[in-house]
Amino acid sequence: MEGNSGGGAGGGSGGNDVELLCKTLQVEHKLFYFDLKENLRGRYLKISEKTSATRSTIIVPLNGISWFLDLFNYYVNSDEQDIFSKELQLDTKVFYFDVGENRRGRFLKVSEASVSRNRSTIIVPAGSARDEGWAAFRNILAEMNEASRLFIIPNQQNSETPERLVGLSDDVGAGFISGHSSQPGTTSELNVDRSVELPPSDEIGNLAVSKVIRADQKKFFFDLGSNNRGHFLRISEVAGSDRSSIILPLSGLKQFYEMVGHFVEITKDRIEGLTGANVRTVDPPQR
Repeated sequence: MEGNSGGGAGGGSGGNDVELLCKTLQVEHKLFYFDLKENLRGRYLKISEKTSATRSTIIVPLNGISWFLDLFNYYVNSDEQDIFSKELQLDTKVFYFDVGENRRGRFLKVSEASVSRNRSTIIVPAGSARDEGWAAFRNILAEMNEASRLFIIPNQQNSETPERLVGLSDDVGAGFISGHSSQPGTTSELNVDRSVELPPSDEIGNLAVSKVIRADQKKFFFDLGSNNRGHFLRISEVAGSDRSSIILPLSGLKQFYEMVGHFVEITKDRIEGLTGANVRTVDPPQR
């Protein structure tokens, strides 16, 4: 069993698809290709299984990668007698997870059903010892999940010149956000033990740091920029063709961080309660 970087999945992707990260995993006699890609509709993970005679591919939406990781963790860490089949609903797709066994040993069958594609299935062997095949598959999913949150397409990273951003006035500088009081913010009174370490201000302008996250059907872009009044963080919300932005001076970044952390804390139970909301345990058939 081997895992490494490299291309391989090929096929089934449009001409405008951009390849972000590729990994290859060998489990017993099978090769699995993991291709994290992006096109105009968003990011997705293509997982292909190849044997000497067959090839099969499933397409996992971006918001499903973390669910796949959680489910493979479940199958790796659960006792054999406690494992159940699962169904995962993602937008218009349903993924079925079923454990079986044949003369080669245990395996996990993952099937994708959707209105736009014929049903497709990959079969992941458990491996020769301690479910090492499932664990290796899980580890690559973890890499893909992390990478999906970090990558910025190079030709998009600097798509807008920082010195002249749409909707950004030269009045935007330290301690000022358009539409709000121009008085510098006071020290946060929130009882949140957090700190933000920023590089020296003379280095920030050269960082060209950009990040993107996706929540449901929205994307949020975080871009460090500067103008003649100072440095700032631009946060843009993109939903379909709609885009809106806020400009946050670096002087307010720590308070912004603490405020977001405060709401994460007070809604933690509600957020954790969503875990498993899209996953259904399938009762075994009556014998």
